Amino acid sequence: MRNHILKTLFGAVVFFGSEMALADNIVDAAATAGTFKTFVAALKTSGLNETLKNSGPYTVFAPTDEAFSKMPDGAWNALSRDKEKLSQILAYHVIPGKVLVTEVKPGKVTTTQGSPLTLTSDNGKVTVNGANVTQSDVTADNGVIHAIDAVVMPPP
Repeated sequence: MRNHILKTLFGAVVFFGSEMALADNIVDAAATAGTFKTFVAALKTSGLNETLKNSGPYTVFAPTDEAFSKMPDGAWNALSRDKEKLSQILAYHVIPGKVLVTEVKPGKVTTTQGSPLTLTSDNGKVTVNGANVTQSDVTADNGVIHAIDAVVMPPP
């Protein structure tokens, strides 16, 4: 009840690192974080934002704005115009269930897109298909976000 009142009065509050967050859903938590503007826009374009707002729990390995800027010239513009391909790529960044960074088990995990991601965890350093987790445990009522430094692509 108290958390609900705090959320109602103050909106989504997000703390980084090992701190907990109060956010209604993953999309709101990503928007509040401020480093996922491109990712949030892509979620809205693809329609995946509705899924990530209304169900769960999910673990999202969200590329930061800087990660999107590392894509080859023209790649993001082409991708943002292809809603089906965009949806597939974004779904490849999402796994079912809520997995905090300390709970990551090395190996393959199936994404909501259907293809596996390879996770590694070595002395606190976590990677996703070689992309580094740069910020972890941004929590929401329906899951958790881990920031990554690259856009990972599903196999063809």
